[in-house]
Parts: sequence; C-alpha cells; structure tokens
Amino acid sequence: MITSDISTFEQQPHREISPNLDLSLLAERKTLFILKLLEYLLAAAFVCCGILLTVYANNKNLVITGVITLTILIFLFLFNRYLFQDSQNAANRQYLTKKAEIYSYLLGNNNGFLENNPMIPAREKALQYCQDLIDDYKKARNLSRNLYYILQISTVILSGVTPILVLVDKLEVGQVWLKWLPVICPAIASIVASIVTSFPFQKKWVAANTTLELLEAEQEKFILGVTPAYRCYDLSDTSEQQQKASQAIEQFILQVNNIHIQQVQQASEIQQEKKESEKTDTK
Repeated sequence: MITSDISTFEQQPHREISPNLDLSLLAERKTLFILKLLEYLLAAAFVCCGILLTVYANNKNLVITGVITLTILIFLFLFNRYLFQDSQNAANRQYLTKKAEIYSYLLGNNNGFLENNPMIPAREKALQYCQDLIDDYKKARNLSRNLYYILQISTVILSGVTPILVLVDKLEVGQVWLKWLPVICPAIASIVASIVTSFPFQKKWVAANTTLELLEAEQEKFILGVTPAYRCYDLSDTSEQQQKASQAIEQFILQVNNIHIQQVQQASEIQQEKKESEKTDTK
C-alpha cells in the first residue's frame, strides 16, 4: 500500500501543482552556489594579499594599501557569509514546505489544491521544529567531535615531540628559546590531557549523534507516513483523513520532544556523574 502510494506520488506531475516552489528552490540553489564561489574567491584573495604583504614588507605604500585591501576583503567575506547563511535558511524553509506537501500527494490530492489544505502549514511548522533541533544537535556533534580530535591529536604530537626536544636541548644551539621547549611541551600536553579527561567531549559527540539520527529517522517516518501513527492516506473518508493527519502532527511533536528530553536527561546524568567523581577525588 505504501509503496504504491509513494510510486503514485513520484508519477504525479507535482511541478504543475507547485511550480513556484520548485523555481524558488532552483533559484536558491543557484544563489548558494554563487555565494559559495565568492567565498572561496575572497579567501584566495585574502591569502594572496597576505603573501604580498609578507614579501614586500619594506614598502610602506604597499603595506598601507594591503592593509586597506585586507580590511575590505574581511568585510566582504563576513557580509558574504551572512548572505550565504540567510539564503541557506530560506532554501531550508522552502525544502521543508516541499516535504510538508508530500502528505497531500499521498492523499491523491482529493482534498483540493495544496494551497487550500489547512494541514500543510501545521505539518510545515512541526517539521521546522524538528529541523531546528536537528541543526542544534549537528552543531553540538561537530563541535564536540572536532574538539575531541584536536585535543587528542595535540596530546599525541606534544608527547611524541618531547623526547626529540630533549635531545635538541643537549646540543649547543645559540637559540635560548629552544631550551624552554622540553619544559613547555610536556606542560601543554599535560594540560590538554587534563581537559580531555575533565570534559567528556567523546560522550557528548556520541550522544548528540545518536539523538540526531533518531530525530532524522522520526522526521522521515512523519513525512512519508510509513508507520501506523503517521499514516492517514489509507483512509477513504475525507474527514477521517483530516482527523488522522491532525493526530499524526500531535504524535510527531510528542515523539520529537521525548527524544529531546531523553538526551537532556542523559546530559544531566553525565554532569551528575562528573560532580560525584570530583567529590570522590577531593576526598
């Protein structure tokens, strides 16, 4: 039943029903591509300008011009990033609107045109709520993962370089600052290792990734209606379809909240375990 309805949706000429949405998505994708290309060009110009300033540091006129150019490039880069983020948000909203319309296609479009269907704005709002949580967990996952890898790699490099620096210290080298490196590097490695053990970046990364996958799976179930709780297109009566669709939105919000609350509770438990371990260590 589900497969046949989905295949029917793919065969329907949905571009004739919502051509403006498809054109807007295409325009937003082109805009994102152009802005991303400009970002790369600005970054390359920034690097080239920095190299020129380094090579011709004795030329005061060139240095002044280069500093002004760098300032303008930084401003353009930040402004371009703002435009890119704004365009990306607009594209995501339009993409969620398109996802919300899948429900009406699966109904066979028996309830009128898409713009007259009151369920689409409600489904779009529910999908936007879930997508906001997904974006937040993506940021938390990426930040925790990057910090974990950077700190681990830094600890390994600093620990491996220390014996080499000890040998360099025994050589008669004119540079005074080289004699401090065998002391500074182990100290930094110890600090970095303490940060890794004190802050559970790996646990946060794994927990955020697990919650992210659960939210994405729940979102896809809701969009396609592949579970009985979200399936409303197998009912024949129009009023029953609308009632079931409304209940599906409520069930989806509750399920998303449950997934999010479980993650919050797990984070609280991790924090509590950390405090208890610190108390035990102090004793």
